[in-house]
Amino acid sequence: MLDIAEELHRWVEQGRDFAVATVVAVGGSAPRPPGAALAVDADGTAVGSVSGGCVEGAVYDLCRQALHDGRTVLERFGYSDEDAFAVGLTCGGVIDILVTPVRADDPARPVVAAAVTAAARGETTAVARVVTGPDELRGRALLVRPDGSYDGGLGGHPELDRTAAGETAAYLDAGRTGTLEIGERGSRCGAPLTLLIESSVPAPRMIVFGAVDFAAALVRVGRFLGYHVTVCDARPVFATRARFPEADEIVVEWPHEYLARTATDGRTVLCVLTHDPKFDIPLLRLALRLPVAYVGAMGSRRTHVERDERLREAGVTEPELARLRSPIGLDLGARTPEETALSIAAEIVAVRRGGSGRPLTGAHTPIHHDTPSSAAGRIGSVA
Repeated sequence: MLDIAEELHRWVEQGRDFAVATVVAVGGSAPRPPGAALAVDADGTAVGSVSGGCVEGAVYDLCRQALHDGRTVLERFGYSDEDAFAVGLTCGGVIDILVTPVRADDPARPVVAAAVTAAARGETTAVARVVTGPDELRGRALLVRPDGSYDGGLGGHPELDRTAAGETAAYLDAGRTGTLEIGERGSRCGAPLTLLIESSVPAPRMIVFGAVDFAAALVRVGRFLGYHVTVCDARPVFATRARFPEADEIVVEWPHEYLARTATDGRTVLCVLTHDPKFDIPLLRLALRLPVAYVGAMGSRRTHVERDERLREAGVTEPELARLRSPIGLDLGARTPEETALSIAAEIVAVRRGGSGRPLTGAHTPIHHDTPSSAAGRIGSVA
């Protein structure tokens, strides 16, 4: 749901009633991850997607029905030989979808409104919704902030809300979206609840060091992938807004000095395109000791060997060197800046998602890889 927060925020501001269908869990091969959503307003306008097209029509109808009767439902869509060309996932997967009405008088509306507003503003927030449990609690929502405070409620005992808020805060801290089962403790109904927890965190950072032609292409690809992209170079004549109009930020500073003072985290990717020892060595010496997601450096194989030796001389250890992706990118035969940017982006995605980088043709590996940021598996029962 938070993946379409900007559109839903506008609907909330306009006072529209709508229903939102959210992917809760997936099994096998499925095109959209948990948290992906499709919303339909009272006029029939739709935004978002839950399946890339194969079950959109059926989910659209479920949203319209939820708007009409005010009921939250959980529906499973899957593949079988009998329905391969009817409603189902012809890719062979199974998805569980939660459909929640968000009308003016629905208990969850204030929480949903606050959550999509926060997400649309780029604020860190998480929302937990009841997926399975007693009918009267289905769809209830809880908004949780980074400091652990929360609004709304799941409709049960206050202890249930406190437990759910604590668990949701842990998901938010990791930037995760997924399902979680809460046991009987604190539930007035004496039954376990399954929660869908969606986290919205600021965009991950891509820092591109070296204001070169390849960097301009990589900035465009990084923005396309959803990164907040910074270009850093010590040379003011090259690090300009005119050369990098699509960058979120341009910094004129020695790369290692900027990296030492700027914020990074486990989702940050660092792309070193300078291939100049006076920049590369102090920068990579620091970068390879930071808990970031990816460190890649441009250069020929000869440059790579020479750079490794310089880094060893600078005190970089072998385990630290093993983290360096160099020469940067996957082997696509790239020549142009745009092709090179594509190869770098492909490697970043492969590292992030656990992919091999090999062709899918003839392979027997999963198309969609499970990662810690993906939801915990499928829900065992649906209504």
